[in-house]
Amino acid sequence: MLDRRDFLACGATTALIGLAAQSVAAAAPPGGMPRERYMQYVNWFNANDPRFLDFYHPNVVLELGNATLEGSKAIKNFYADVKAHIHEKVEVSHYIADATGIAVELPTEFKVYKDWAEPNYFKRPLKAGEVFRVVSFGLYWVDNGLFRRIKTARYKLITDWKMEA
Repeated sequence: MLDRRDFLACGATTALIGLAAQSVAAAAPPGGMPRERYMQYVNWFNANDPRFLDFYHPNVVLELGNATLEGSKAIKNFYADVKAHIHEKVEVSHYIADATGIAVELPTEFKVYKDWAEPNYFKRPLKAGEVFRVVSFGLYWVDNGLFRRIKTARYKLITDWKMEA
């Protein structure tokens, strides 16, 4: 059982720990991205609104597993080709962020609306009407509100999953 002195000492220690945690949080480097801003990016990406490209740092590096794209222009060209054949709808099922970046789980549906012969990112011919769904993980390094480096990895192919309307 704590006496008054022990109780007060515990309270002071807890208060000091709280103040130290606030100091560390205040000293964290600027950057990061709130979920609402990231969701704006996803919404623009899903709508193929060219403003989604404004989220990329000019010298961004995007690692897609079997391709590495360097620079925002390379990403723009890549997605122009993809979106000319596929409607990609990304969801965010889990979002974690700190002052330096973002980690997300991204269930994604790909609907092919125009045949796409090889060579393409998917390394096989795609036929209009094909639909496939995958879950990917993404890591984003954020620099002054822009994606500076992105690494993605496909986790699994989903066969019995329904996208939200």
